[in-house]
Amino acid sequence: MYAVVLLVCCSWVALLCPSVQAYENLALKKPAWQSSTEMSYNGAELAVDGLYTDLSWDGGQCAWSVGGQTTAEWGVDLGGVKYIHHVFIQYATDNWVWDEYNGYTGYFLGFSVYISNTTNKEDGVLCFRDTIYTRATIPNPVNITCPYHGRYVIYYNNRTHPPYPEGYSYDVYIELCEVEVYGCPTPGRYGENCSLLCPENCHCDVIDKTCVECVPGYKGHLCYEECGGHTYGLECKQSCGNCSGGVQCDHETGSCPKGCDAGLYGDKCDLECGGHTYGLGCKQSCGNCSGGVQCDHVTGTCPNGCVAGMSGDKCDLECGGHTYGLGCKQSCGNCSGGVQCDHVTGICPNGCVAGMSGDKCDLECGGHTYGLECKQSCGNCSGGVQCDHETGSCPKGCDAGLYGDKCDLECGGHTYGLGCNQSCGNCSGGVQCDHVTGICPNGCVAGMSGDKCDLECGGHTYGLECKQSCGNCSGGVQCDHVTGSCPKGCDAGLYGDKCDLECGGHTYGLGCKQSCGNCSGGVQCDLVTGICPNGCVAGMSGEKCDLECAGRTYGVECKQSCGNCSGGVQCDHVTGNCPNGCDAGMYGDRCDLECGGHTYGLGCNQSCGKCSGGVQCDHVTGICPNGCDAGLYGDKCDLECGGHTYGLGCKQSCGNCSGGVQCDHVTGICPNGCVAGMSGDKCDLECAGHTYGVECKQSCGNCSGGVQCDHVTGNCPNGCDAGMYGDRCDLECAGHTYGVECKQSCGNCSGGVQCDHVTGKCPNGCDAGMYGERCDLACGSYKYGVECKEVCGNCSNGIPCHHVDGSCPSGCDAGAYGVTCKESCGNCSNRDTCNDVDGSCPYGCDVGVYGKTCDKACQSGRYSISCAKACGQNCQGCNRFNGVCEFGCQPGWTGTFCEKRKVFAMTMKTSRFLLNWWIFNRSSTELFS
Repeated sequence: MYAVVLLVCCSWVALLCPSVQAYENLALKKPAWQSSTEMSYNGAELAVDGLYTDLSWDGGQCAWSVGGQTTAEWGVDLGGVKYIHHVFIQYATDNWVWDEYNGYTGYFLGFSVYISNTTNKEDGVLCFRDTIYTRATIPNPVNITCPYHGRYVIYYNNRTHPPYPEGYSYDVYIELCEVEVYGCPTPGRYGENCSLLCPENCHCDVIDKTCVECVPGYKGHLCYEECGGHTYGLECKQSCGNCSGGVQCDHETGSCPKGCDAGLYGDKCDLECGGHTYGLGCKQSCGNCSGGVQCDHVTGTCPNGCVAGMSGDKCDLECGGHTYGLGCKQSCGNCSGGVQCDHVTGICPNGCVAGMSGDKCDLECGGHTYGLECKQSCGNCSGGVQCDHETGSCPKGCDAGLYGDKCDLECGGHTYGLGCNQSCGNCSGGVQCDHVTGICPNGCVAGMSGDKCDLECGGHTYGLECKQSCGNCSGGVQCDHVTGSCPKGCDAGLYGDKCDLECGGHTYGLGCKQSCGNCSGGVQCDLVTGICPNGCVAGMSGEKCDLECAGRTYGVECKQSCGNCSGGVQCDHVTGNCPNGCDAGMYGDRCDLECGGHTYGLGCNQSCGKCSGGVQCDHVTGICPNGCDAGLYGDKCDLECGGHTYGLGCKQSCGNCSGGVQCDHVTGICPNGCVAGMSGDKCDLECAGHTYGVECKQSCGNCSGGVQCDHVTGNCPNGCDAGMYGDRCDLECAGHTYGVECKQSCGNCSGGVQCDHVTGKCPNGCDAGMYGERCDLACGSYKYGVECKEVCGNCSNGIPCHHVDGSCPSGCDAGAYGVTCKESCGNCSNRDTCNDVDGSCPYGCDVGVYGKTCDKACQSGRYSISCAKACGQNCQGCNRFNGVCEFGCQPGWTGTFCEKRKVFAMTMKTSRFLLNWWIFNRSSTELFS
């Protein structure tokens, strides 16, 4: 059904009605777009061409998008911000009756209309969203009241969140044959005829004049207040730059009237100095910052220090004070004349002082050089060390054979060696010895020897080169090293000045004054010692053959030993017979035969014990030479082992036999078993394999590192494995502890249950506000509650909420309220922020809503701020924002607020005729059809 409002003259013939400005179609032939296009003849511009007589797909008058999509969007650019009153939409019908059986109704259901200042619908306001219509009730065409201002009108539909109500299509299309946007073409006007001016600085409601928002630079309910507090622009939401002197920027543009603070530039002083500049007007140049980075835009200081060779906060000072390099931390070398080295490289410009080398003059002369440019060579310093790099002097003296400060002079004056402190020997001809070694070049004088001729002839030599041998001087003393004479006489057996003549005539000794003994064969004895060279006659002994055999010997040379004569008496020195019989264990004339047949003692009359291996016991004492058979002891092996010993030599100790009884003296086996903690036939093995106690039948606990527990008590020597406690480590951690020695505390396990005694993990999850396997981590990343699944609300300044209950410690951000700041403020008056505790609006509600939190839409029959106004009495239901009777009037009434009576009705054809007539005659009577 078409409805057109016509204004006609006060009378049919009068032409004097005042001029008015009606709402215009602001979208006509304006640029349009859509999310996709079905065919080239279904473009978005067809919905704003003013034609919609053919409502079919291929009639050339409707915009159409590609099917099978879950979203569809169409928009029109009004060419600037306009004051909109209402939007007219004609949807496609394919020229069929529009009812629930028309196939297009399901695609129209659920559509939305947005008003925005950008092409993004989310940046604007939602003017209308269909949530109530069905295929049987959705109107077409439809008029939508949109009392907002904006540049773009956007139609949107989607099927992205199924399921949808019955009758909705599965996908969406753009199927728009006409979209007309009616409002005031001239900015700053409002009213039914756009004849009234909005308040200054105000974008007002096109119907009731209320300021929807202020022009840039103004704020307040009536937009009288300029932006302040260093803000500017639309809704004063933009912050000023740093204006010089801290003055307020221009409230509309944000520009600074007197320039910028140091370090900033641009109309709004919101750009930091760059390009290595800083300070007021960015007119000062930076120093040499490390890495070539920008200096501080305000102070000029370098954030990461300076390039090599520069210093100062601003890196504008070259290194001085004999320093260079990064941070001027390196010291210059020894530059010639004490001048400053290069501040970057450290190189000396005029060379080095004496004794130094290298570009930086930081290297002392080496390689046995010294002086300027290290061109002079050193002498022979002791040990081959480097001479002083400046003077060439040797720090620790000279090598052997040299002297002088620089060790460049050879020793003389019959001296040589280190420091020329050693004297030469007796060189032949009195010549100088070698200055280093002291060696005589032409040999020695008579009686001297050695390379250095400093040794008198020795080794019983004398004369030139010590080549003549001395006689046998008394006491073995050296003869005179020059003449060879003996100073104290001759050795025994010799005589003469040089003691080189031997004794004769059966004499010997000193001065040949002693007589020889009874030598075998009557030969001459040794001329020195008197010893007989071929031994003695039988029965005589001694080197000199002057003693009868003694010491239990007899015969030739007394080489035969006497037997064991009774009483230890000497046997006959010639035959060896014993005069008084034999000692115990011996028998025979000479008592030289030992007892045998396991007998011993006097007359071999006693029997041996059980000697090891069955060997003969000692023939005298009966003692067993190699010990006893196993299980026996005593010298004679006639006693069984006791005292808890057994085996060979009773050297093996019995094990820990039960009751402390003696083990078997031969095998060591315990007759009645073992004491607790021991095992084996001999009870000599401690319990192992993690067992302990009697017969090793008890199992160890969980000892640290898996070590063996005490074999007797079961106690663990080094403590317990993680999660266990007690001397035997057989008790699990409890009391909300776990781990090594149960010293770690459990986290906050759900229900306060005990955590795993080893790992500390919580079996049933965590208490609210905690997470992690051990429940020892508080919720982070703006989460709280059980398993940290709850997301924090809008806490003030982005501060995280309490990790347990989600409460905000410093209150809520603007637009939120409640303990957890998850509740959104209602529509408070003038867009004020609500109370962050209970959500109440301090200055009441905005238009169209009421209630403590301003979240309830006006009830039927009410509208305006806090729903304070009643709809017109002739209204069938008004718009809750502006009171416009958008659902029609009581019969006989018309007008925006149903405040005017109808005069008569007419057909569409008549109405269009009268409209043209009215435009020509400027009448003022209202007609409806």
